[in-house]
Amino acid sequence: MTTAETHRILTRRERAAYRTSTGLVLAVMLFSIVNFVFNDHFPFPNGREGAFAHLGFPPYFKVELTIAKILGVLALVIPTVPFKVKEFAYAGFAITLVSAAIAHFARGDARNLSPIYVIDPLVFFCLLAVSYYYFEKSHSLQAGAPAGAVSDHQSAA
Repeated sequence: MTTAETHRILTRRERAAYRTSTGLVLAVMLFSIVNFVFNDHFPFPNGREGAFAHLGFPPYFKVELTIAKILGVLALVIPTVPFKVKEFAYAGFAITLVSAAIAHFARGDARNLSPIYVIDPLVFFCLLAVSYYYFEKSHSLQAGAPAGAVSDHQSAA
């Protein structure tokens, strides 16, 4: 869906909510990509171990997660990417954010460092949910279905 089509489908307020929530989630994903590549220290820039080592993940997982986040960001930013691919990007980001909260909670970061390590990914998960809601709503409206209805492409799946 192009930006012009979104303008005709969502109200001004809905567009603002969609763009703000999507922009914040994409900014966090971009920040984490840069952080994974250039500054992998936990919990502070001069920390003695990498974030992935701290959480008990193998070194190759950082590469996989970085590539997946790059592809997810591109999927949501490029307007010509198919709807289903964008849905997979949303699902991947949701899994990533919930998994980050669980990993930090399991490691004891909320108790030993700060509850922010667990709360922060969940806040961005909520923003992702807002973004997805308006993404889905705009697609449903574009397809001619009522806002909460299941569109034909979804019921066939």
